Amino acid sequence: MAEITASMVKELREKTDAPMMECKKALSEADGDLVRAEEILRVKLGNKATKAAARITAEGVVAVHISNDGKLGVILEGNCETDFVAKNDDFIALVRDAAVLVADKAPADVAALSTLPMGEGTVESTRTALVGRIGENMTLRRFERVEARGSLHFYVHGGAKIGALLDLVGGDAQLGKDLSMHIAASKPKALDASGVDAALIDSERRIAIEKARESGKPENMLEKIAEGTVQKFLKEVTLLNQVFVKAEDGKQTVEQLLKARGATIAGFTLYVVGEGIEKKSTDFAAEVAQQAAAAAAAQKQ
Repeated sequence: MAEITASMVKELREKTDAPMMECKKALSEADGDLVRAEEILRVKLGNKATKAAARITAEGVVAVHISNDGKLGVILEGNCETDFVAKNDDFIALVRDAAVLVADKAPADVAALSTLPMGEGTVESTRTALVGRIGENMTLRRFERVEARGSLHFYVHGGAKIGALLDLVGGDAQLGKDLSMHIAASKPKALDASGVDAALIDSERRIAIEKARESGKPENMLEKIAEGTVQKFLKEVTLLNQVFVKAEDGKQTVEQLLKARGATIAGFTLYVVGEGIEKKSTDFAAEVAQQAAAAAAAQKQ
């Protein structure tokens, strides 16, 4: 019996996207033969699972689960390759069931979530089996588990492409719904300026300085101009400073609304499907032309 090393398991997993234990079993059955082990996994999982992990998953859905008492909530993003599969009932069920598991079991991260029991196996084996059956890569990308200081409210928009989970202290259900909708529509980066990434602020400042310099502004005025630009930027991207989307006068900020209603926001999470994932751009016409050229060249040989 050949020794099955961790590196062999890792290599097979990268080739097939199968769970580690399944890779180890296949290697043992194949007496350490990677090619044979891959064939064994393909029989179990289907050819479509092979290499699926290398494909970009920038589509998908956001699922939100809130406990009956409104005190515990989870928001989770699941990704796939195409919008068609994002509407698949089995894929949607996987994401929703995973969100419930996060609420019940409180895994530390996605890796821990993948090992939790689901169906007849684990979250990971369920995901891998679905990849094999549908033929498209799928991932559970990220989640946030919230134990509320107040009460939890949520809003999911655009075919579950955008999801907002809000922890509201005070107020009522309607206010919670309205603010959740506002978050989904206005996409704030943080509650207030203290939560905005310093690197993002520095970037805005540098850009403002360069723009002012190029427009011929005096050097001694650049920092002041940049500071004004940064403050305007912070008002636009911080929830409390944004103008409430349903404000009747078009001026009332979220902070003013909360004060008038005797409420505060303990926190919020906003997920936009595929945010930060570089989508592959495909030129279909160029691809067809390339294939036609390749076929013509093959005929000449």
